[in-house]
Amino acid sequence: MRSSAATDKRRPHHDHIRSRARLLARWSAWDAVVPRLKELGHVAYNPTVAGHGKGADKAVSHDDCVRSVQRFIVDNELADVVLVGHSFGGTVIARVAEEIPERLRRLVFWNAFVPLPGTRVEEDLPPRYRELFARLARESGDNTVTLPFPIWREAFIQDADLDTATAAYQHLSPTPYQPFLDRLELPRFAGLEIPKSYLNGTDDTALPPGDWGWHPRMSGRLGLHRLVRLPGSHEAVFTNPRLLAEKLVHAGRD
Repeated sequence: MRSSAATDKRRPHHDHIRSRARLLARWSAWDAVVPRLKELGHVAYNPTVAGHGKGADKAVSHDDCVRSVQRFIVDNELADVVLVGHSFGGTVIARVAEEIPERLRRLVFWNAFVPLPGTRVEEDLPPRYRELFARLARESGDNTVTLPFPIWREAFIQDADLDTATAAYQHLSPTPYQPFLDRLELPRFAGLEIPKSYLNGTDDTALPPGDWGWHPRMSGRLGLHRLVRLPGSHEAVFTNPRLLAEKLVHAGRD
């Protein structure tokens, strides 16, 4: 998924929770973003979503992903939370919002999927990715997807030099594919009164621009929302973490 942000009413500033999940999950991708958020006066968390990260059990459902984030917020007694979802993470924060709306202040979708009720994440992938990921999952032996490096380099982190792209790729681990296949009912999401923002990376080509692009295809599903623009690729956590942190604050503020 990718990120999340939170505010605890017990503190005079916002807490940021970022849940790390995505097509390829990283253990430490947010390590450079969190310090900048703290410099800006926020408390930040980046729990890893169920099934993601090296050594994690990959046999998880979309429900498991949602429960892991929900449990983190509840177990840590967080409230007034700005919850941020990146990429696949958008589908997780949408469902978390249905479960614990009373704890959330705002939802921020950073180049993230915004699911329609009754659909699967897979349906929002371009046909060539859908076919590729299904094949990779079948061939993996554990129903996971590891993005080929050429796609990572050219479509996900094209604004980095080769050394940076290669080093970042080493942080990635295979992503469980079952959550992409689970049907998401989302009966209450459209009716939630939680404010929403969409942070759009202007050079993000992880989904090809045009009919399959992130914005306005995904952002338009939110209804009334705040649109914030971020120069850079899908992987600003690696290529421009300080600016990403600042844009997340803009997206998450009242």
